[in-house]
Amino acid sequence: MSFYISLSGLKAAQTDLGVIANNVANVSSVAFKKSSAQFGDIFAATGGPAGGNGVRLVGVQQQFTQGTLETTDKTLDLAVTGEGFFTVKGAGNGPVSYTRAGAFGVDKNRNVIDSTGAHLQVLPTDATGLPTGTAASDLTDLVIPTDNGATPPVQLSAISISETGLVAATYADGSVKNLGVVAMASFPAQDELRQQGDAHWIASGESGAAVYGGGNSGMFGAVRSGTLERSNVDITEELVALISAQRNYQANAKAIETATTMTQTITNMRT
Repeated sequence: MSFYISLSGLKAAQTDLGVIANNVANVSSVAFKKSSAQFGDIFAATGGPAGGNGVRLVGVQQQFTQGTLETTDKTLDLAVTGEGFFTVKGAGNGPVSYTRAGAFGVDKNRNVIDSTGAHLQVLPTDATGLPTGTAASDLTDLVIPTDNGATPPVQLSAISISETGLVAATYADGSVKNLGVVAMASFPAQDELRQQGDAHWIASGESGAAVYGGGNSGMFGAVRSGTLERSNVDITEELVALISAQRNYQANAKAIETATTMTQTITNMRT
C-alpha cells in the first residue's frame, strides 16, 4: 500500500513541477496569469493505519491578480487596472474571446487587432462618450479612419483613448469624433474561464456569461492607454515553490525505493 501512496505523491509532485515550470516560462508573456496546482487527500474508505490512500489533483487554479504595468507611450497599447477583460473577435465570423494582453495594432484594413489577429470590439457611444448599448449584439470592430469622410476629406491627426475606454479621433481641422467605447467584459466567476492560449480566455458554463460595459465604472477597471500589463508571475516565489516541489518529488521517490527494498527483503526471506 505504501508503494501506491508514494506513487500518487510522485505524480502530484510531477504535476506541481509542470505548473510551476509553465509559470516560469511565461514570466515575460504580456498579461499572462499564473496558475497553481491544488491537491486533496484520498481517504481510505476501509480505514487502515495511515487513514488515507495518497493524494489527488483537485485542479489547476488560475490567479487573476494584477500584473505590473509598463509604460510604452504607444496609444494602442492598452492595460486594465482592476477587474475586466478586453473583448476581441476572430476575423470574419470568428469566436469572441477575452484578454488582458493589450498590445494592439492596426492591420491593412485599419482594423485594430491584437497579437493573434483578433479584432478589438467596441460599444456604440453617444456624444458625451457614454455607451448606448451593452449587449453582445452591440459589439462592433474598432476601425481607425484615415480621414473624416467629408468632401474634401480632412486627414486624421491623432487617436486618443480615455480611462473609460472612449476612443476619439481628432482630425487636422481640430474636429473630434467618437469611434466607440472599448468593450470591457466581466464574469460572475472569472476563475472558471477556459484558457485558449496567448493570454486569451473564453466563457464557460461555470464562468457565466459576459457582462459588457465601459471602463472605470462599476465592476470594470480603468483603461490605461500607452501601457501594457506584464505577467503576474513572481519569479522568486516560483523558484522557492520549484525547490519545494523538487524535494517532494525526491522524498516520494525515496519512499518508493524503500518500499521496493522492503518487499524484496520479505520475498527473499520467504524463499
